[in-house]
Amino acid sequence: MTTVTSTHSGSSAEDGPKASNMRSLSRAMEVFAELQRAERPQRLSDLARTCGMSLPTTLRILRVLQDFGMVSQTDKSYRIGPAVLPAARSFLENDPLVVSARPVLQQVASQTGLTASLYTRLGFERILVARVDGEAPLRYDLPLGKRLPLTLGAAGKILLASASDDELRQAVSAAIAAGQEDAGLTAEVLRSRLPEPGADYAYSADERATGVLSVAVAVPNRAGRPSESISLTSPVEAASEATLKAGIPELRRAAGRLSELLEGSVY
Repeated sequence: MTTVTSTHSGSSAEDGPKASNMRSLSRAMEVFAELQRAERPQRLSDLARTCGMSLPTTLRILRVLQDFGMVSQTDKSYRIGPAVLPAARSFLENDPLVVSARPVLQQVASQTGLTASLYTRLGFERILVARVDGEAPLRYDLPLGKRLPLTLGAAGKILLASASDDELRQAVSAAIAAGQEDAGLTAEVLRSRLPEPGADYAYSADERATGVLSVAVAVPNRAGRPSESISLTSPVEAASEATLKAGIPELRRAAGRLSELLEGSVY
């Protein structure tokens, strides 16, 4: 008994610094993620408040991120730094999802004449990882890597289609905390936005951007719930709801093809 107690105590002592290091890393990632979401450079006080950290802690984190080039500072504001570019380039050139998606999206866009996009889920957000423009240009700029909520837009809603009430509450809280939704949003309201039970696609109009229509399906994942979705998008003057929904069979084929390609790769 004495030996067991001693061993356990020793393990706890060793785990202490490790746990502290992991907490520090987690906090640094929170600050970094908040800078990614921001549309403009952020002041220290704003970052500290949004991330729920003290000013000294936030400043220490920012200085470390600056040392690695992940964050840049201009006057009293902070923004993402140049070191993210090599990482982004490596992802776009080597990630199996992106590499496999390009020809699939190209075919969908060619067949439908609409903009085809691929999103991947990250927590309670989705990130645009690949896009092929359609015949009609969109009214807004949506760069690769943009963080978007799951609560708005067809490509996000389809990834929440089978979510539990608890997961919907978490999605709502995350979107409100990130400033992506109004504070009045509830899980019940979000549930009403989602596809009807049994539907394998989501449709949106004027949800995330005015004058934009979109339809999306999830990419099948045999290992668990889908974490990617493919969408077709068009400005309202170039297509109708019927036009978008006519492209759903092509989207289904594309999602199935991408799923097969990913199963054959090390992903």
